[in-house]
Amino acid sequence: MELTREAAWALLTEYTKGESLLKHALGVEAAVRGYARLAGADETGWGIVGLLHDFDYERWPSLEEHPFRGSEILRERGYPEWVVRAILSHASYSGVPRETPLEKTLFACDELAGFVTAAALVRPSKSVLDLEAASVMKRMKDKAFARGVSRDDLRAGAALLELPLDVHINHVIGFLRLEADALGLKGAL
Repeated sequence: MELTREAAWALLTEYTKGESLLKHALGVEAAVRGYARLAGADETGWGIVGLLHDFDYERWPSLEEHPFRGSEILRERGYPEWVVRAILSHASYSGVPRETPLEKTLFACDELAGFVTAAALVRPSKSVLDLEAASVMKRMKDKAFARGVSRDDLRAGAALLELPLDVHINHVIGFLRLEADALGLKGAL
């Protein structure tokens, strides 16, 4: 099967209708693609994994079903096993360890892309364009801010990439800035 972003987008939008989850998928795609560029890896393939990692979540949000139902659908549609495995590995409870650079990157970018988005949207500018890592790290200390995001997962993601947390945050901010319009993060700037 030839991996195309168009087919991945069609699959995502077949199963996901909510704007916030679609923007999350786009944000994770942007971050994972950015890391693929840095690593000289397959940007299209990595981006597709980022785009599809939660495509089944809206229909099957339980720990018993997500991402397992999505993995079944991906296999039925002919997606390669490395795509399925990477998506399974992003869920700590799946039993699939994170071994490849892609699997580590997906985990590292998943929660952080959402957290950076939230940090940008509470700024007066409502923009990622003027967001800095120090501001994101300050928000991490506020337990009430984006309380559903595990700070341990944010730190573990940076550790998986063998990067200091502030460097990882700066990378993700930079990757999201490139897609600020599509992500609704250009704000008033």
